[in-house]
Amino acid sequence: MSYSTAALARPVTLDDVRGAQKMLSGVARVTAMEGSRHLSQLVGAPVHFKCENLQRTGSFKLRGAYVRIAGLLPEQRAAGVVAASAGNHAQGVALASSLLGVRATVFMPKGAPLPKISATREYGAEVRLHGQVVDETLAAAQEYAERTGAVFIHPFDHPDVIAGQGTVGLEILEQCPEVRTVVVGIGGGGLVAGIAVAVKALRPDVRIVGVQAEGAAAYPPSLAAGRPVAVENPATMADGIKVGRPGDVPFGIVGELVDEVRTVSEDALSTALLLCLERAKLVVEPAGASPVAALLSDPGAFEGPVVAVLSGGNVDPVLMQGVLRHGMAAQGRYLAVRLRLTDRPGALATLLGVLSVVDANVLDVSHVRTDPRLGLTEAEVELHLETKGPEHCAEVGRALREAGYPVIG
Repeated sequence: MSYSTAALARPVTLDDVRGAQKMLSGVARVTAMEGSRHLSQLVGAPVHFKCENLQRTGSFKLRGAYVRIAGLLPEQRAAGVVAASAGNHAQGVALASSLLGVRATVFMPKGAPLPKISATREYGAEVRLHGQVVDETLAAAQEYAERTGAVFIHPFDHPDVIAGQGTVGLEILEQCPEVRTVVVGIGGGGLVAGIAVAVKALRPDVRIVGVQAEGAAAYPPSLAAGRPVAVENPATMADGIKVGRPGDVPFGIVGELVDEVRTVSEDALSTALLLCLERAKLVVEPAGASPVAALLSDPGAFEGPVVAVLSGGNVDPVLMQGVLRHGMAAQGRYLAVRLRLTDRPGALATLLGVLSVVDANVLDVSHVRTDPRLGLTEAEVELHLETKGPEHCAEVGRALREAGYPVIG
C-alpha cells in the first residue's frame, strides 16, 4: 500500500475469526452469494453479491454484536449491555442480547425511522430515544454505561466485533474460492477490517477495496495523516456508513491490509440501489449498495471475479421513495420541470397534449394560479415526468420550448 501509516500489530487474527465462526454457527445465517449478469458485463468479469442484506436483522451487525456479548464475563452479563445506533447495530445488539439472555438498552436518535425503532423493540431491547444526531445518542449511551455499570457495545471499535464481522470474509472464500477482488462499504471500518483479516491471511493475493460516500469519507484523509481524523458534519443518504471518524482498532487493520479506499457520489449510490432492486430483485439500503456504486462508477478498475458485499437491507420506506426518484433522475428516467402558461380554460390540457406527443408519462402535476410572483393572466405548473433516458429528457425539453412554454426550473 502507498498510505503513510505504519503497519501495526493486529489485534484480530485469523484464529479469532475462525473462533467467531464457530460461535455464530446456528446463530447467523451463511448468506447467499448471487451473481450479477449486468455488472459482470460492465466489469468484463464475474461479479457476485454477498447478500448480508438477507442476514437476520437485515445486516451483518448481528455477527459482531453476538461475538462481543457472548465473550462477556458472567458479572458483566448480569449488568446488562447498552448501545447507541440509528438502526442496524441497534437491531443486532437487541437480537444478540435476547439470544444470550442479556438485558439490553439501546439509545436511538429521536428522528430514527419508526420501522427500525419497532424492530429493535421486537427483538427484545429497551429503546430510549435521545438526541437529534447519533453523536448525542452515543454520549447518552456512554453516560448510561458509566452510571449503571452496563457494558457499552461499540458498533465497530472492538476486536471481538471485528472478529465477528470477519466471518463474512471466511464465507466469501468458501463460496467464491476464485475471487480476486472484494469490495466493501466503510463507515467506522469494522466490517472491512474483519473481512481483510480473514481474506488476507488465507489469500494475500486478493485485493480488498473499501468504499465511502463522498460526503462522509473520513478514511482517505485519516490514512494520509497516519491517524484517525474526524470529518466535520458528514452528510450522505447512506446512514449506515455516515461515520465522522474511523475507529482506532479497525483503522490500524485497514491501513495495513486494505489495498484501496474509494469514494462514491450520492448519484452513484442512488443508481446502485435502483440497480439492485430492478436487476437483482434485492432490497438494499444505500450503505449496502456502496460497493455496487463503486463498480458502476469505474467498472474497468476491478479485477474479477469480484465479490461486492451488500452489507444491509434496512431502508426506511420514505427514504427508499426519495432514493429511487434520485436514482431515476440520475439515469435520465425522471424529470421535474416548472413552467408558466396563460391562465385560460384548456391551457393545461394543451400542455399535457404536447407531453403526450413526445411520450412523456406525467406522474404528478402541481397547478398554481394565485401567487405574488405571477401576472394577472399567468399560472405556474410543476410537472414530474417519467422519461426514458437522457436523450428523451432533451427531446421533452425541446418540445416544450418549441410549443412556446418558458421553462423556469
